[in-house]
Amino acid sequence: MTEDMTQYPLRLEGDDAPMIRFQNVTKKYGDLTVLDRLDLDVAAGEMVTIIGPSGSGKTTVLRMLMTLEQIDAGVIYVDGEPLTHMEKGGRLVRGDAQHLRRMRGKIGMCFQHFNLFPHMTALGNCMEGPVQVLGLSKREAEERALELLDMVGMAEKRDEHPSRLSGGQQQRVAIARALAMRPQVMLFDEVTSALDPEVISEVTSVIRALADQHQLTMLMVTHQMGFAKEISDRVVFFYDGSIEEQGTPDKLFDSPDKERTQQFLSAVLEAT
Repeated sequence: MTEDMTQYPLRLEGDDAPMIRFQNVTKKYGDLTVLDRLDLDVAAGEMVTIIGPSGSGKTTVLRMLMTLEQIDAGVIYVDGEPLTHMEKGGRLVRGDAQHLRRMRGKIGMCFQHFNLFPHMTALGNCMEGPVQVLGLSKREAEERALELLDMVGMAEKRDEHPSRLSGGQQQRVAIARALAMRPQVMLFDEVTSALDPEVISEVTSVIRALADQHQLTMLMVTHQMGFAKEISDRVVFFYDGSIEEQGTPDKLFDSPDKERTQQFLSAVLEAT
């Protein structure tokens, strides 16, 4: 049965419009419902972390935003525009490849395993996207890359290849590379889970500095509760494809309301 798209606005207007909105978003794999009519807003400049057990739909949220997966119902908006759909003849239809490419330009992504180009230096990694995708000159791209590498504390390692960098250093280069594309939204998928505990704090500091200096909207997925509590404005607990509970880090971690949240946090904290 075809979904009635007239229930969704063509654009989100107004100063209070969220930077990200999931409206009635459903994702299924066969008979398995991974996201069940998800409604989630993330305000401009807000840092939101998603936690929850494996299979609860956390990473699917990021994959939806990267348009790596097609949603089955609902609409996702980014910066007021439909990400997954576009206007045609006064109504919303599925976005075509050109629309998706343009909208993806608003979003940057950092992965758990860095995904740096091994044959390029730190500087080259940060220049590649702006030159090849944005059409910047090599001089402009180099200026931008050097500024960002300096911001994440990696200017002195500009000429090093990834194999000569530690995990924490590679993650900082990966963050600079994503920022070189000038996104409005940054997504972080388990960015600290491959790092040694003593390195997590330095990456946390870099992400916090980004929020302060660039007014980025950030959506993060993590299994590390200390990172979530330290970095977030709001924490969202997912369970079985839906939001079970959400709130400030202090509220969610210190006095959760829902039994499932309490059970999850108890199990996770006992295991660490």
